[in-house]
Amino acid sequence: MKNVVRILGLDPGLRRLGWGIVDAEGARLHWVAHGVIEPNVDEALSVRLLHLFEALTTVIAQWQPDEAAIEETFVNMNPSSTLKLGHARAAAMLAPAKAGLAVAEYAALDIKKSVVGAGRADKDQVLFMVQRLLPLADKKMKADAADALACAITHAHKRKMNTLKREIQLAPTARSVPGALSRSSSVAVAQTKKGAA
Repeated sequence: MKNVVRILGLDPGLRRLGWGIVDAEGARLHWVAHGVIEPNVDEALSVRLLHLFEALTTVIAQWQPDEAAIEETFVNMNPSSTLKLGHARAAAMLAPAKAGLAVAEYAALDIKKSVVGAGRADKDQVLFMVQRLLPLADKKMKADAADALACAITHAHKRKMNTLKREIQLAPTARSVPGALSRSSSVAVAQTKKGAA
């Protein structure tokens, strides 16, 4: 396939880290793989974080993504839970960064809007739409993997929009075409000639 970008989506969590990979070929998306990394909850925090990092490093080595995208941390009422989620997110970001991948970040609201069309969509709605958009994906996937695939889908949409914006910005205009004059330049030249006559 030509011009295919392989995207790794990540849904960070200390108990369960969802990951999903899609190939973006223009406007087409193709499911590649997905899964959930689940460290032993009885282990020390440092060991669980190491497990997340090493398991994700293995996923990256196996599937060779070109770019990565991760969901931003949702700050909730429990500071301790938010902090632990931040640790898991850091471990998840380090693995693709170590592999030399750029890591884009998206708010949960943006991911839901991009995939479902509503920022307040629940996990079942996200799962349903991910299965519709990626019909080859396993129908028994866990919600964490579906959220990770939703993040990858969002990145594919955003990068396509950003590419179109760049193409529009780089399109030739009157100012960038050699020899072309803007209206104000034309007026100035006309006035100079008139004054010289």
